[in-house]
Amino acid sequence: WQYLAAINLIETNMGRIRGLSSAGAQGPMQFMPATWASYGRGDVNNPHDAIQAAGRYLKAHGAPQNMSRAIYAYNPSNLYVRAVQLYAQQMFANERAFLGYYSWQVYVQTTGGAVLLPEGFSG
Repeated sequence: WQYLAAINLIETNMGRIRGLSSAGAQGPMQFMPATWASYGRGDVNNPHDAIQAAGRYLKAHGAPQNMSRAIYAYNPSNLYVRAVQLYAQQMFANERAFLGYYSWQVYVQTTGGAVLLPEGFSG
């Protein structure tokens, strides 16, 4: 569960940022429509459905035996893989770390200064 939580944290800050990405990904786990068509069941915007689909996707791409490969398939960036691994390791070491990550607020730096985004922001 720690890897799925880490992906959810990185993709949408545990579902706090909503809407389409600039690439067209959607939902709390940021699925592209074609990927959702293959691995999703239910509603891409429903956290339970999206997290289950992410688990199916990771398993199809090598998890749990090769988590690095599975995460890289999810998002082909070595920096992304490392970030997921680091957050997951923190949650493996201390499950209460999840609560800390879950309660993080989202700040965005704009030309007018820092802005706190409300939960469920869709921009």
